[in-house]
Amino acid sequence: MDMKIVIATFTAVFFAEMADKTQLVGIGMASKSLKPWSVYLGSVGAYAIVTAISVLLGTILGGYLKPEYLRYGGAILFIVLGVLMFLDKL
Repeated sequence: MDMKIVIATFTAVFFAEMADKTQLVGIGMASKSLKPWSVYLGSVGAYAIVTAISVLLGTILGGYLKPEYLRYGGAILFIVLGVLMFLDKL
């Protein structure tokens, strides 16, 4: 295991997810249900599955595509989704 990659990934994901809509959902669910441990377990389980899928897809696509193509494709997709959300089409 490469600890440099672990720390870099942890740092990137931690700061990318801070004040994200996922946290707003967690805050809302915990305040409405008054069951913080249930919300915590559900959130961690869902995030673990989403992360596993993204790592699997990254591993598969990384074998066929250059990393810069993935980066540019992700950036374009992010911009398109942002524009669609801004125009209230999504």
